[in-house]
Amino acid sequence: MSVPVLNKMHMNGYDVLSVNNGPWRVCTKADRLGAFGSREEALAYAAALPAYRARAGRSPVNQT
Repeated sequence: MSVPVLNKMHMNGYDVLSVNNGPWRVCTKADRLGAFGSREEALAYAAALPAYRARAGRSPVNQT
């Protein structure tokens, strides 16, 4: 049995993560913005984006 390995960092308000040595992904809580072959590429992409801050008082699920 293998155990999943999660590598996770934060840059400029974005999550930069990799699971089981797969591609590095740049994400917010609701969206995946990009996938990259190396951690350096993902961190450079996250650093180039405008600073992310989740909106207060809004849920990611539609409320009706």
